[in-house]
Amino acid sequence: MTLAKPAFPAPDHDHGRCTAEALTHADLVCRERGQKFTPVRRQVLQALLSSHRPLGAYEVIDELARSMPRPAPITVYRALDFLMANGLVHRIESRNAYLACAHDHDAASAVAFLICERCGLVGEVPAAPFAQELNAAARASGFAPRLSVVEITGTCTHCQKAS
Repeated sequence: MTLAKPAFPAPDHDHGRCTAEALTHADLVCRERGQKFTPVRRQVLQALLSSHRPLGAYEVIDELARSMPRPAPITVYRALDFLMANGLVHRIESRNAYLACAHDHDAASAVAFLICERCGLVGEVPAAPFAQELNAAARASGFAPRLSVVEITGTCTHCQKAS
């Protein structure tokens, strides 16, 4: 399988460009879906785009508080819910944290998260064939699957090279 985008960005990648492209993508997704990409939603996404590591909701609040009055937790949670529903943010269940997503898929697309145990970066790879097999096995046992989240821990390529 060849990926259109690398799962992990190069350590020396142009992060400003990366962030700008993700925000442009978010603008486009919201416009195409007739959704409002409000200033608060944009700011929450920008906070998540500040690195390629997942952030907890209160870490997002702390990031926002650096440049604006500290937002209420409910404001941030509502923005996160909106961003997740539109496939712009993922929730990393094992970390109880959120990760910005610039891939072109909706919230129902199956992905696997590759979580580096050394540096904390999280990569994302398509997992549709794998998820289809898991869901079929679940249905065959009489279970009605709703959501599949695949999280794989290990060591990213950059940390392996640094060893």
